[in-house]
Amino acid sequence: MRVVFDHRAPGTAEQEWVSARPWADAPRLDAAVERLVILSAHPDDETLGSGGLIATAAASGIDVSVIVATDGESSHPDSAGAAGLGARRRLEVVSALRELAPGARMRFLGLPDGGLREHAAALRQAVQDELGPLPHGVLLAAPWWGDGHRDHRVAGEVALSVHGPGVRVVGYPIWLWHWANPAEIDVVVDPASWRILPLTPRVGAAKASAIGQHASQVHPLSDRAGEEAIVHEGMAAHFSRPFEMFIDADPPRAALSADRSMFEDFFRSRNDPWGFETSWYEERKRAVLLAALPRRRFTRALELGCATGVLTTQLAARADAVLAVDLSTTALQKAQDRLRGADTVRFVQGTLPHDWPPGRFDLVVLSEIGYYWSRADLDTARRRIGSALAEDGILVACHWRHASPDAPLTGDEVHAALGADTAWTSILHHLEEDFVLDVYRRRPTPAAAQGSPA
Repeated sequence: MRVVFDHRAPGTAEQEWVSARPWADAPRLDAAVERLVILSAHPDDETLGSGGLIATAAASGIDVSVIVATDGESSHPDSAGAAGLGARRRLEVVSALRELAPGARMRFLGLPDGGLREHAAALRQAVQDELGPLPHGVLLAAPWWGDGHRDHRVAGEVALSVHGPGVRVVGYPIWLWHWANPAEIDVVVDPASWRILPLTPRVGAAKASAIGQHASQVHPLSDRAGEEAIVHEGMAAHFSRPFEMFIDADPPRAALSADRSMFEDFFRSRNDPWGFETSWYEERKRAVLLAALPRRRFTRALELGCATGVLTTQLAARADAVLAVDLSTTALQKAQDRLRGADTVRFVQGTLPHDWPPGRFDLVVLSEIGYYWSRADLDTARRRIGSALAEDGILVACHWRHASPDAPLTGDEVHAALGADTAWTSILHHLEEDFVLDVYRRRPTPAAAQGSPA
């Protein structure tokens, strides 16, 4: 949606937002993270949109870093006396962050104000450098991608492009409060994506003081035309609330695991569901998974969600025995037909993770099933995998990375949860645009690690 607005106009009054309260049912923003990374398109975006979040995180001892993409040198394009404004605005950011998070790291990129679209690659690289090669427990807050300002949109889209395992993205609106109609906001923002962060009085006071440090924006440069305050009194009122609002990048999905009937209908209606037998993507992904296994052969393998048995056939060549489980009787019949005569393979119908098979396994394969579970079921599955793994057991997980309306989770979320489990340690992480693959080795128990007495 293309948005046109004039920052000099009075805009939507704060009282209209207070009356409409589209955030009334919004869940609280989960800010219990290991790191907070703030991306700002211009100096003052970070303070206006997420200053309370910055101060809250800093007060909790969370590592905070701020990336400022441009110096905001073009904030007053009609001013004849705005020379040196970019340098001034850099100093204002430093002063503002001193009020919010004195220990925060700051990175100034100096990209052209109004030109982030042409420099999106450089901005993306800077964000990726800040996140590091294997980010974990990161909350990345950026200008909301639908905010209506060109640079805000690009900064938000860059944040979305690095959204992946270990990185959760939220957008903070700035100009939305100015141009949007609160009575019709559901057309612009999915109501389920609002997240609210209440601010303590101390944090609110710190944010107010930090906003005041951006003097070039909250006060006129002079009384000449073209040098009026950008954040005028009506605009500033939106950022004096005792809370901050964020828009969650993750699409709202069902809280419950996908049900059996959906899969039965799917397997009955298609000869080759998901292109298991015809898709090069599926063929190559299986080859990558099998090549990632750290041993030539295993004693007993457990395949969770075997579907029609295409991968099962290849696992049978690498293990003395394979136990394959699926909830769909239609899929299991196709799998049994495929492996007819393979006496080392046994198929079991069950709804995972509740109908869990007994026994210990030195290989557990979790492929393209984890995102169909709710978070509660995923936690149950993690515990049961941990109990099922032999002392030298290997867990291999592989999942499609894109969201599906039928799946409560994404593959990235599944692998983030697996990676946080202390029952195993990672020995391989493979990430592509479309799928993620991880191999874990069970952590030995203290007794096993010490060995038996001679």
